[in-house]
Amino acid sequence: MPEKSTANELQRGLKARHLTMISIGGSIGTGLFLASGTSIYTAGPGGALLAYTIIGVMVYLLMTSLGEMASYMPVSGSFSTYASKFADPALGFALGWNYWFSWAITLAVETSAAAILMKYWLPDSSSLMWNVLFLLLIVGLNLMPVKKYGEAEYWFAMIKVAAIVVFIITGLLMIFGILTGETSGLSGFTAGDAPFHGGILAVLGIMMIAGFSFQGTEIVGIVAGESDNPKKNIPIAVKQIFWRILLFYMLAIFVIAMIIPFTDERLMGGGLSNMAMSPFTLVFERAGIAFAASVMNAVILTSVLSAGNSGLYAATRMLYVMAKEKKAPAFLTRINKNGVPIFALLLTGLIGMLAFMSSLYSEETVFLWLLNASGLTGFIAWMGIAVSHYRFRKGYLAQGNRLEDLPYKAKWYPLGPIMAGTLCLFIILGQNYQAFIGGPIDWYGILVTYIGLPIFIGTWICYKLFHKTKWVKLQKMDLSQ
Repeated sequence: MPEKSTANELQRGLKARHLTMISIGGSIGTGLFLASGTSIYTAGPGGALLAYTIIGVMVYLLMTSLGEMASYMPVSGSFSTYASKFADPALGFALGWNYWFSWAITLAVETSAAAILMKYWLPDSSSLMWNVLFLLLIVGLNLMPVKKYGEAEYWFAMIKVAAIVVFIITGLLMIFGILTGETSGLSGFTAGDAPFHGGILAVLGIMMIAGFSFQGTEIVGIVAGESDNPKKNIPIAVKQIFWRILLFYMLAIFVIAMIIPFTDERLMGGGLSNMAMSPFTLVFERAGIAFAASVMNAVILTSVLSAGNSGLYAATRMLYVMAKEKKAPAFLTRINKNGVPIFALLLTGLIGMLAFMSSLYSEETVFLWLLNASGLTGFIAWMGIAVSHYRFRKGYLAQGNRLEDLPYKAKWYPLGPIMAGTLCLFIILGQNYQAFIGGPIDWYGILVTYIGLPIFIGTWICYKLFHKTKWVKLQKMDLSQ
């Protein structure tokens, strides 16, 4: 039985399988089902695999860093709390609001995406109607007790996992000629100038897409505060999350690259309004599976709703903890009888109503604007994890503690957080390098891409100047659990 919510405290009812699937639900979605084709077309099969491998290693280092802190100090506002305790309270404040904004906007993105997807079956239906229905569904799931929410998200995520597994098995059977009688072999890696196309700049561009695709893995740190046994469950979840996601992405991209030549322009045609051009759909159609586009549309619809569901959960918990730490209005700490931060949930849901704009304007335009607004914030959160862990380990040892007493010890310290943080900074600054080269500077593109960075820095500096905060000294670091 989950613990009862008392004194405005969250319940602890999530098991390791819930933690794993909630994180998978937030990170596997349109980035894999749609953007994977663009990645292969742009950088070739070898370039796409290399980019996803590099980002996968970075994510692994970040997840081990987060796992060490979250298993030692499981709190629902992990990034904000860790940065405040181990680095600078102003940094924690900025990271907390940055992360809340990221997932609150993502809720709007996913709701808007789901409304567009429904146009596949009902092209004349109202976007406003679908936005309302999907937002109410997601809010309703988040109003349930955390154990029931975790179970619902478990099965939500299981649908997309099952679809990917079926896709990979089908693709491998096709590659070896078992399913179709046609042996594809490794021809996809030798077509044209494969395996690498477009040089190093193309690989760098795909690294940015890959990074966005992996975002959501860090939700395991948010759900730590509601795990029934965080010291045991978090290390298990951290290991499973990375290997499952890396396995799904790498094998899926390999299958697509082997079956569909990277020169096939249909790989660039996948979009929310054209499911027939999803690389998954193309492979299923080549396998002779009827209604492939309709099946994949249903799977992608489930995926975006799952991502929105995870996003609302993460944003709500972050806002709740921010309020408890007096970095947000106190009324947001109110918890209902189900153990849910009700006002934090409702406020975040209101941001999701931004998706309703799509019914009054252009769905694709609003979707892309929201996506750009939230994209940068994920990398900023990852940098916060790297900085916090680097400081945490130093403070932990400086105060006379032993590494053997940690429930989970991250590998490759200090190289891990240093490498991961540096790579995050590189991607943040270079994610739209095209705007600066090849002609007049694209100021509009720079504004759309980097708007989140000055907002984050401004929030950090304003809080620091107003509260006169300083970097926490190692000996005075608060390591109380």
